[in-house]
Amino acid sequence: MQDSASSDNPRRLAVGTVEHFHWLHGIVKVVLVLNLLDALFTLVWVRAGLAREANPLMDWLVEEHAVGFVLVKLGLVGLGSWLLWRRRERPAAAIAIVAAFLTYYLILLYHLQYASGLARQLLGIG
Repeated sequence: MQDSASSDNPRRLAVGTVEHFHWLHGIVKVVLVLNLLDALFTLVWVRAGLAREANPLMDWLVEEHAVGFVLVKLGLVGLGSWLLWRRRERPAAAIAIVAAFLTYYLILLYHLQYASGLARQLLGIG
């Protein structure tokens, strides 16, 4: 027996259950929070002269217009997340949402490692 999604288009695979989409929705929310944390950490590092923005298109904004940088960053990732969420039944969109989560999670770990190194250096530890 085929479900309606696979009978409408045999090449399109149906993805997820209600529970899966509930989890996926939570992952999208976490991506947005991780993006905000990335923006804040980036502002701290750049404003303190400890780092530069890796994205050359955003480098000018982070240097000259902190609020604009945060708004553009949140807006772009928010828009991308919204577009992926609207396509959540497609396997590629679900995979992209998880990939975005993993990417921002690794970026957060990098920020925390950098902050830990600075704290150790300031405290004269290790």
